[in-house]
Amino acid sequence: MISQSALPRRTLGRTGLEVSILGFGTAPLGDLFLELDDHTAIAAASRAFELGINLLDTSPHYGNGLSEHRCGTALRRVPRKDVVLCTKTGRWMDPFHQPETRSGFIGGQPHRAVVDYSYDGTMRSVEQSLLRLGTDRIDLLLIHDVDVWTHGKDAIEDRFREAMSGAYVALDKLRSEGVVAGIGIGVNEAEMCVRFAQAGSFEVMLLAGRYSLLEQPALEEFMPLALKQGIAVLLGGVFNSGILATGAIKGAKYNYQDAPPQILSKVAEIQRICAAHDVALPTAALHFALGHPAVASVVLGAHNAQEVERNVAALTTTVPGALWSDLKAASLLESEAPVPR
Repeated sequence: MISQSALPRRTLGRTGLEVSILGFGTAPLGDLFLELDDHTAIAAASRAFELGINLLDTSPHYGNGLSEHRCGTALRRVPRKDVVLCTKTGRWMDPFHQPETRSGFIGGQPHRAVVDYSYDGTMRSVEQSLLRLGTDRIDLLLIHDVDVWTHGKDAIEDRFREAMSGAYVALDKLRSEGVVAGIGIGVNEAEMCVRFAQAGSFEVMLLAGRYSLLEQPALEEFMPLALKQGIAVLLGGVFNSGILATGAIKGAKYNYQDAPPQILSKVAEIQRICAAHDVALPTAALHFALGHPAVASVVLGAHNAQEVERNVAALTTTVPGALWSDLKAASLLESEAPVPR
């Protein structure tokens, strides 16, 4: 059974589901940047469950199905009702062709990902996910990566139309049939969250990298809209690809690339103020992300059980309120940004 640890839970919008404020992100279980053995990968998920994390976020994209396979093994070790399972659509796997590109996933399954937001493609993706995960239902189902970051400016309008006329219709049908409890999107851009929120009825949205201690572009439009519509926000990428975890060191990553000088400088200043309050930079980043009332959970990846334990420990650490005041006084944090109580 999943333990009731010190991690509080929040209601996931209109779904009524209760999720831990820390979710387990499983891109690393798809061999993202580092190839894992099955034992290490599955043990990380199992440790997350033991520590009271009940939100499991995965995707067919992660290792071309490998992450979902490993999540399925971990799921069989706990009661299914104890886990809020989230996966995504937008890609189905072709087992008869080798991958064309792995997008940072250095291992993974030898299957080619086919990007497809059509109705039939979405249904095929969901069926494959159910088989890999070894379950008969998915709690949260998200349309994945309909953003400029993934498809480019020239293709995004076609992809958006395809997603709303195909994937959204499919997910709405599955929701009405009780196969899923809530539907949403998972993207890297706050602007796309706004577009989807205005175009359809969604319970949850996973936004990566655009609301963090370093930057808050989602603050002005998307976050208020989410509150107004009752959309629960899941935050990914709260370390901005690494720099808020490592600090302003040489080679620190920002948006999956080496951080430019102005980002390094800003992070160094944030880190200096955190140190003055005896708070580690990644601890401050995690706590800040949970300060907005629209946010239900922060989804954080881990390669092994020790990283899971570190993340949980960071969230159970006390952060003084004066830290946020000092960051705002130094113009390192938007003055309107809500902060943890």
